[in-house]
Parts: sequence; structure tokens; C-alpha cells
Amino acid sequence: MLKAGVLGAGHLGKIHLKLLKQSDKYELIGFYDADHENAKKVAEEFGYRAYSDLDELIADADMIDVVTPTLSHFEVAKKVISAGKHLFIEKPITNTFEEAEELIALAEKHDVKGQVGHVERFNPAFQSVANRIENPMFIEAHRLAEFNPRGTDVPVVLDLMIHDIDVILSVVQSEVRNINASGVSVISDTPDIANARIEFENGCVANLTASRISMKNMRKSRFFQRDAYISVDFLEKVCEVVKMKDAPEDPDDFAMILQNAEGVKKQIYFDNPSISPNNAILDELETFADAIVEDQEPVVTLSQGAKALQIANQVIASFSK
Repeated sequence: MLKAGVLGAGHLGKIHLKLLKQSDKYELIGFYDADHENAKKVAEEFGYRAYSDLDELIADADMIDVVTPTLSHFEVAKKVISAGKHLFIEKPITNTFEEAEELIALAEKHDVKGQVGHVERFNPAFQSVANRIENPMFIEAHRLAEFNPRGTDVPVVLDLMIHDIDVILSVVQSEVRNINASGVSVISDTPDIANARIEFENGCVANLTASRISMKNMRKSRFFQRDAYISVDFLEKVCEVVKMKDAPEDPDDFAMILQNAEGVKKQIYFDNPSISPNNAILDELETFADAIVEDQEPVVTLSQGAKALQIANQVIASFSK
């Protein structure tokens, strides 16, 4: 079992603490929180060991799970990596792309592994269809949330849209060619609603909308590719695959047949893949343990987290164009 320490005991930090305690791949040794009153409260309520010194926690651990505000990511991650300890870090990886690049170089120098907490990669609905998404040419994603003051210290792009950016980058094997975006600040000092059109070198276009001032929650993505349409509901954890194949010469009476102007007939098939329920946060933490023990590449590498951040920052930069 890997000795795990958690840095940050806020809302998400407490979830990570609970799951690491449950996992049979980690031994939770304790946590550090800069807010000593909060640290004392969490320790008393849940029985976790609260470290009063961050360096001591790092020294005792094999892996540090960073669940602190984004602005602090870079400095604490540097400490963790420089101490030769493996790093799990919540998204976004850092505040700037340059900081992320420095962490990547540092991790290579100290031969440690790092994973970024892009949890939607572990969503069971997405996992059930990820291997069926092949060369999508149009993608539409909506990520809408009811207002919550937590997270408004960063633009909605870094708070919400970056989830979809990471998912899209994982299935589109092409470089980004152009980005057009707009964002509006309604309640916060930074944009609360944003739309981005991301164009890739291979011709794929992704249209992303994110809002944290909606009346209802929604997390849906749709992938359109040759002869197939794939829908993923990340919130409800359901998915649908609609495929088209050449119609048989003698289709049955209930077959859905489409015919184009050239007379080519296609039959529509509906497929609802089976979905295995999981705890996505636990899965991402445990696959990282596997990557460390088996010396394999993590599912979401530091480089992939950096790329998602780079594109997210390009989206934000295009607001002012």
C-alpha cells in the first residue's frame, strides 16, 4: 500500500480523504491544511491525522494528493516533486501553462509520476463509449451549473469548461488550429458563462458552452462522426450510440431506413452500451496507484493536464479579441 497524504481539507479535499481511507491501494497517513482551525475541525470530526507541518507530511508520504485552490498548486507541487514524491493534483494543473511546463520538467528530472484530476475521463458513461469515438468531426458540449460561490475565484472556463476541453483533446487526435470564444460576467468578477468554438487541423469543430448561473444542471456532450452519433450525459451517467450501416436489400418492417439524394440507403441502429457504476474520483486515485506500482503512464498525465490548461487559457484570451 502506498502511503498517501492529502494537501487541502476543503469540500473536495474531504471527499478525497474519505476515499483514500477506503481504498485498499493506499494507506492514508494524514493531511495538511493551511487553515489550522479547519484542520483541527476535520481531524476531530473524522479522525484523520492533521499535520502541522507540510514538509513533514511530504516526507512521510509516497504520494501527495493536492486539493488546494489553483493559485497555490505550483508552489506546493514543486515541493512535492522536488522531494521525490508522486503527485496527484486537482485540475487545473496550475495557474499558467508556463508553471505546468516547469512541473513536467521537474517530474522528469526527479523520476516521479504525476496525474491531473480530470475526473470526467473516469465517468462511467464516457468510459463505456470512449473506444467507439473514432475521428469525430463535430462535437457539441454543454456544461451548465446552478450558481455556487465556491469556484468563482476563476473564470467559468477553468472552473467548468476545462472538463470538456480535456475530454475532447483525449478523443480528437489533431492539433488546435483556431479558437473563437465569448464570455460574460454576470455575478462574478470573471466570466460566468462562456462559449467557445475550437477548430482542429483535421477539420473537426468543437462547440462548447459552460455556465455557472443556470437554472438547472446539465453535463452533456455529443460526438458526430462518419456513420455514427454518440451522446454522453455525464450528469445522469447514460449514453447512446446511433449508427448507420448500408441497408439490407430486404429490411424488416420495423427497420429505420434513410435514403439520400443519390439513392443510397442506410439503416439506423440504436445501441445503449451497458454502463458499470463506479466512483470516478476513487477510480482516478486508484488507477494512479496502479501507474506508480506498475511503472506505467497515468491515465491523465501532467502533459495532458497542461495541454487542457493551455487551450482553456487560449479560450479566455480570445474573449478580448
